[in-house]
Amino acid sequence: MKLAFTYDDHHNSGAVWGRRDLKEWLTGVFEAPAVHIEKNSRPTLRIREHVENEFINEGWAMNVRLDQDLMLTVFALKEDLAFQLQTGNMSRAPYDLLKLQYLFQKGRIEAAAIALPSKDAAGVIGDNIANAERVCRELKLFDRVITVPILVVAFE
Repeated sequence: MKLAFTYDDHHNSGAVWGRRDLKEWLTGVFEAPAVHIEKNSRPTLRIREHVENEFINEGWAMNVRLDQDLMLTVFALKEDLAFQLQTGNMSRAPYDLLKLQYLFQKGRIEAAAIALPSKDAAGVIGDNIANAERVCRELKLFDRVITVPILVVAFE
């Protein structure tokens, strides 16, 4: 797995992550040559395990509930930053954005990041898998609705 690109223009997200000296660390998580993206080899499980281990090692809380009565979680949370990893169906990505926006509006976070495979990598993983290019286009369209600064990390 390697970093394909980042999109850091959504409400100045790159600057927020950069001020905390975490943008380079975050993108480095996706420079993992030992993690391969291949069809029919359970790549998403290996990707998720790798990313989770990296976040745990940096002191992030994992699978944090948004509400105690609901089973809604965010992949990782640390101080005023949230992170989502999406390697599943495209229909899940807008839901992830909604959860991050909720945390922002509640004042629990100042910024967020979401990592997804690039369009090409998503095609290798399977059919209708969420991809970074589409999420970037949708963030541009809904920039007045999704106001949380979100850094998009694309990997392949």
